[in-house]
Amino acid sequence: MAHLLHIDSSALTSGSVSKEIATTFRKSWQQAHPDGTVTYRDLGIDPVPPLVEASITAGFTPEDARTPEQVAAFALREGLVEEVLAADAFLLSVPMYNWGVPATFKAWLDQILVVGRTADLSNTPVLAGRPATVVLSYGGGYDAGTPREGWDFVQPYLETVLVQAMGLDVTVIKAQLTLAERNPAMAELIPASLQQREDAHTTAHAHARTVVTALGV
Repeated sequence: MAHLLHIDSSALTSGSVSKEIATTFRKSWQQAHPDGTVTYRDLGIDPVPPLVEASITAGFTPEDARTPEQVAAFALREGLVEEVLAADAFLLSVPMYNWGVPATFKAWLDQILVVGRTADLSNTPVLAGRPATVVLSYGGGYDAGTPREGWDFVQPYLETVLVQAMGLDVTVIKAQLTLAERNPAMAELIPASLQQREDAHTTAHAHARTVVTALGV
């Protein structure tokens, strides 16, 4: 029985393209593996707090010498780390906000990234090889040849963190031009936007079943 950790990070409670595509993946996962378990976090509704001084210093302070603030911060971080370590597969949906990841997602990463536990820069990370499906959504277009080529700091950052530091086996599913239907200046891009969204849903549906099969469950 496999365990999927699903993290959404859009601030929207409805109309989020990244959430919709991630939902397609999750439903397909559950259909293919009804006995599996899913842990779900919606960081837009229930964000984790950012790292503070107590979060950082607690790990370097003997347990019996920690302040109440350090005890609370350490317990929060430890719980989030254990949640990650317990997962067999990951589903992360991340929209681009101002050319980067949402602050809520960065806060979650800061909490769960602990060198020697969830990340390792010198040895093989404990999470090495575990599949992670990353759903990215972009209001505009950032591919090679577009006016905003080079402005995407989401995918390169996540590939560095998730692949290089955490050792995850990452598959990226992208939908761009998501603002085309709301921005008159992008009206001619609506067909391309809709096609990208449809393709992303199709890929998410198929890839979920691929992941379940690969896990041997």
